[in-house]
Amino acid sequence: MANLRDIRRRIKSVKNTAQITRAMQLVAAAKMKKAQDQALAGREYALRLTEVLFSIRNNFSQESHPLLERREGNRELVLVISTDKGLCGPINTNLARKIRLMTSADADFVTVGRKFRTMAEKMGRNLIADFTVKDPVPFAQTRPIAKFITQQFLDGNYDKVSIAFTSFINTLRQEPEVVTLLPIEGKDKSETRAFEAVGGGFSVEAHRNDPVRDYVFEPNPAEVLKAILPLYVNYEVFQAISEARASEHSARMVAMKAATDNAKKFIKELTLEYNKLRQGAITAELLEITTAMKAME
Repeated sequence: MANLRDIRRRIKSVKNTAQITRAMQLVAAAKMKKAQDQALAGREYALRLTEVLFSIRNNFSQESHPLLERREGNRELVLVISTDKGLCGPINTNLARKIRLMTSADADFVTVGRKFRTMAEKMGRNLIADFTVKDPVPFAQTRPIAKFITQQFLDGNYDKVSIAFTSFINTLRQEPEVVTLLPIEGKDKSETRAFEAVGGGFSVEAHRNDPVRDYVFEPNPAEVLKAILPLYVNYEVFQAISEARASEHSARMVAMKAATDNAKKFIKELTLEYNKLRQGAITAELLEITTAMKAME
């Protein structure tokens, strides 16, 4: 049985841990608000951009632009957006599990975030590039990422480019997603992926009965596609990273709150045990004194 000194030491240690987790909870809560605002604010723009792409898609064939070209091969590049730090619950583990289910076994990876980079090295997966993005997410820092994966697709190195990230649902719920980014394609019942805004939930079926718009392109359709399709890819990457950051800070805040609550509960249990032992020690001392007094009579 632990003595009083050991219990006091454990109580002090748990209190120090609770102070740390409480501080991390407050920091994560402050970052979470900014990240959530950024992710939610970007969804409307991503949704409208997606709607425009879906509306003008009927004006073009797959051959109109290389980013629309469907290929027969199965070479896949996956952009994985994980976290740089831990203590944020199981979001990285869930994301890795989703990647194993939704991507090919010989896929290559581009990573944003240290955690999956470490996982990929342990799993023996091929990592061709790694990027670092500040917090909150600057759009300028996501452009080189989008440019890199787009160029890999245009050069013919890969037949498909996907984004794996954790989609922000609410503070208590985050879901891993693997979204096909390139080639940019539509979604019918026979097709595989929609012009879905990352995190925006754009549904082709819901817009199927919308009136067909007859666009006039200036200076010409080729120039319009040349401008809007890279913008779409850039913004999808930006929105995916924003969703992942909002998920990360939300998960960390919840995890640290749970850790703080558990620490407080553990402190109460240790304090109760300490008081019981202390009371038992006092009672034993009183009995010894009483016994000694009676022996002296």
